[in-house]
Amino acid sequence: MKEITIAKRKIGVGHPTFVIAEVSCNHHQKYEESVALVKAAKKAGADAVKLQTYTADTMTIDSDKKWFYIGGKDTPGSWKKSNLHALYETAYTPWEWQPKLKQLADKIGITLFSTPFDETAVDFLEKMNVPCFKVASYESTHIPLLKKIARTGKPVIMSIGFADLAEVELSVKTLRDGGVKDLAILHCVTTYTDNPQARYMNLNTIRDVAERFGVVSGFSDNNAGIDQVVDAVVAGANIVEKHLILDRALGGHDARFSIEPQEFKEMVRRIREKEKILGKVHYGPSCEEEKNYKYLRRSIFVVRDMKKGEKFNRKNVRVIRPAAGLESKYFEEVLGYRAKADIERGTPLSWELVDKKSKVV
Repeated sequence: MKEITIAKRKIGVGHPTFVIAEVSCNHHQKYEESVALVKAAKKAGADAVKLQTYTADTMTIDSDKKWFYIGGKDTPGSWKKSNLHALYETAYTPWEWQPKLKQLADKIGITLFSTPFDETAVDFLEKMNVPCFKVASYESTHIPLLKKIARTGKPVIMSIGFADLAEVELSVKTLRDGGVKDLAILHCVTTYTDNPQARYMNLNTIRDVAERFGVVSGFSDNNAGIDQVVDAVVAGANIVEKHLILDRALGGHDARFSIEPQEFKEMVRRIREKEKILGKVHYGPSCEEEKNYKYLRRSIFVVRDMKKGEKFNRKNVRVIRPAAGLESKYFEEVLGYRAKADIERGTPLSWELVDKKSKVV
């Protein structure tokens, strides 16, 4: 199965789920909150913490035209008729923080990387020496950006919440043609709600992504709660991403679908418990206790007293419990041979009791 490596951490089938804490704008543009979020992610058991690298001007232009309002200028949208430029002005993570946050992450032992939203952000993050790049759902069809990211040669994690199948195929081809070897794709549910509905999850997409594209697959959730993330691990996710906030009561653009540190810790705990239950691909008894019950399988027994030289037939040998004699797969082979010695009823048959030179056709 496909696996990738990020910051010396192997990710894929057979490895622990790679858990990402998304900071987004939950720092409320207060540096001390961003520091606290990195520390909280580490304490809660996340493997990585992720930033977003953009400014209002790299994201869009300052315009009052109707197209630059969410849902249209006169239509209520998910962020209350917000002007895009104004929204991003209040949501972006100051770039001067990001190298310092990476230094902090390195110091406390958590991987830090970011989502670049334009080509200048890629260059900036390269100077920070991030170990990989994350592509946001909204940017998964931004082909020039994908080409720029691919040229770095670093691992890429791409969410595909807003891309249809043909668009995903083009994005994957673009990244691979550009030289990306380590690629993960995250099924992403972007309803941005505090009341997620099961019917929107479509978690079977996770395994389909892995099989269809030959990549590590995972789940990025932009909804409240933790159940769907834990369910995603059962559905095959090797990477999960969830928004982290210090306190939802602080408010903010992403507060309603973010989870607090204790919730994040509980999510990680439940994921690790699910991993224990899922285990690894294994056939046969998995513990000593189960091996003891293996004795209750069937094998070949002599069921009538037999004399030396007597031919084995369906009346004097049978496949019965327990598994003390020859395996049942040898039953047809044994028929027609003669007994090498007298054999009492109830004796498990072994090759030592069979005269192999005496086969009767």
